[in-house]
Amino acid sequence: MDRGFWFVLATALISGVSIFLNKFGVAGMDAALFTTGKNVLVALLLISTLFFLKERGAVRKLSKRDWSVLALIGLIGGSLPFLLFFTGLQLTSAAQGSLLHKMLFLWVVVLAALTLKERVSKSMVAGILLLLAGNLVLLKLTSFTFGLGDALILAATLFWAAEIVLSKHLLRLDHVSGRIVAAGRMGFGALFLLAYLFATNKLALVATLSSGAWGWIALTSVLLYGYVFTFYEGLKRVPASVAAALLVLGTVVTTFLEFAWTGRITGLQVLGSALLLAGAIAIVGIRTVLPAPARARQ
Repeated sequence: MDRGFWFVLATALISGVSIFLNKFGVAGMDAALFTTGKNVLVALLLISTLFFLKERGAVRKLSKRDWSVLALIGLIGGSLPFLLFFTGLQLTSAAQGSLLHKMLFLWVVVLAALTLKERVSKSMVAGILLLLAGNLVLLKLTSFTFGLGDALILAATLFWAAEIVLSKHLLRLDHVSGRIVAAGRMGFGALFLLAYLFATNKLALVATLSSGAWGWIALTSVLLYGYVFTFYEGLKRVPASVAAALLVLGTVVTTFLEFAWTGRITGLQVLGSALLLAGAIAIVGIRTVLPAPARARQ
């Protein structure tokens, strides 16, 4: 399996762990403060990584257009959609919000096909249907009413999809690494979020955060650093549609952790997880998943 797939699988693993931990740590914390704190810390870590890996030469090669694209990625990926998403969650049910967010891969497939000319094969269509079915089974959504909160979450998801496709476009350049795009996304995103806190008179509230809140911000920042580092390294090497589809496996990781924590799992959770795994394999391709000797024995 190509190294890019391993990077994105690592992203899905980190995502699943993050979702599980977030249930314990972020309740009652202001979403804008929490998001800004994480983004600032992760941006500093990623910029430090660029210096540690001696990529200053690659950064100097960036053109004005490259910097403009990185700033746009920071706006539509690292700042604005977070504000839309968390505001929307306050106005709709968790199940509906989760379903809309988990449709991210579908929008990426559409945008990648239109703008990056990525091929949509029959196996990918089958995989998409399996991923949709798996999400519906896991969320157990029996009814859906579209309101303002859902519109905000849908807008956030579309922004994130556009950001992934725009990032892939930039990553096609030889002198642009996944680390540079990750640092640009989080760095510019942090600047935009700090400007938002200043404009809404929330910046001073940073001083009121408790040590416990800062502890959770630090922990989730480490996970977010791992998430963006591995994802953009993977996105450099694999198609955008495949990378986005593999992220859905984070749900399987979360389900497993919940089972390990509570000792309880339902038949629907098993079925939904199996559908997600089958969908991911269909999209990536059985030839990618199985090593050559295993395929030869079939």
